[in-house]
Amino acid sequence: MTTTQLPLATERLVLRPFTADDLDALYAYQSLPEVARYLYRPPLTREQCEQSLALRAVGTAWAEDGDDLVVAVCRAEDDVLVGEVVLKLASARARQAEIGWIFHPAHGGRGYAAEAARAVAALAFGELAVHRLFARLDVLNTGSVRVCERLGMRREAHLIDNDLDGERWGSEYVYALLAREWQAGVAAA
Repeated sequence: MTTTQLPLATERLVLRPFTADDLDALYAYQSLPEVARYLYRPPLTREQCEQSLALRAVGTAWAEDGDDLVVAVCRAEDDVLVGEVVLKLASARARQAEIGWIFHPAHGGRGYAAEAARAVAALAFGELAVHRLFARLDVLNTGSVRVCERLGMRREAHLIDNDLDGERWGSEYVYALLAREWQAGVAAA
């Protein structure tokens, strides 16, 4: 597998690498309790966001298990950062990747997450030659359930009380899509 050339453009969005200039916008959503709630971690501090940006700037080669590609999702019309999409290489040998997204709630309900995730899925199944793409999400995260379904992913698992979020046990859905299913869906569209 190879790394990709960014930026990617969709009808309304530009997906690009994060830069140090994104700190304020990144912190604006990563620090929100309602965003962290579905990530099974506390909201990030400004310092943690700075550290995250530094790691993202280094990047990975997309060759070994755990390598990831994190892209900033910006509106094309004004370059406002609205969120991010993460593609993590779960198994290089089996060509499996996990996709996830985090968006500022102020930009919710506009279809940005689905549009950006679709572009990253196309990259995964195309240039990165992924065989299986999957997403893990809290069952209470109905917005992410809708994004998975818009991508044509199927629910493969419902894990009950499988993670602890502070004092709350969280349950998780696993959605997935195979390359051949993606190709069939693209051909049918």
